[in-house]
Amino acid sequence: MKFLIPRLLTSVVLLMPVAEAAAADWQATERVEHYNVSGSSPMELYKSIGERGPKLSLGRVIAHTTFKLTWQRDYQQQGAACVLATAKPKLIITYTLPKPAQKLAPEVAAKWQAFYDGIVTHEKLHGQFMKDLTQAIQDVSIGLRDENDPGCKKVRAALQAQLKPISDAHVARHSEYDQVEMSPGGAVHQLILSFLNP
Repeated sequence: MKFLIPRLLTSVVLLMPVAEAAAADWQATERVEHYNVSGSSPMELYKSIGERGPKLSLGRVIAHTTFKLTWQRDYQQQGAACVLATAKPKLIITYTLPKPAQKLAPEVAAKWQAFYDGIVTHEKLHGQFMKDLTQAIQDVSIGLRDENDPGCKKVRAALQAQLKPISDAHVARHSEYDQVEMSPGGAVHQLILSFLNP
């Protein structure tokens, strides 16, 4: 029986409303959500992933990582000048991962754990990319200034102009990483083969 091989993909949700607040050190909140898969053998479990995995635009995937990013920004008028004094992010990263619905035989459980740990390692790097993106945005935000900007419109526009290349580089980084990991011989490809082969 043929079925589509699920792939690990990253789905990105980026929300950045503006609010005024003071900047401070930040930490991402990381969450894990599981979906159940059934089966008593590696092939049955993998087939269940293909049937129950998260559904994205390209089909079912083994796992994926999403994030929600919001900002508190403090634009300060200083005479005719405007400066973005602080920019505090709130980053929530959610990892969606498979989980067997029943207890597995010891030899299958050991193979599953190795497979699962590899999937987690892959997704956690996507999470790190999201933290890097957030830091890059904060780095270009704080101190952004225009000397003739009553109402802080120019500084806001300047910030938006800075965000596009950062976002484009972020998307490319995820894509390149997945391409390498899932290509023949790549880490994820090897992970799947090790899980399915006797």
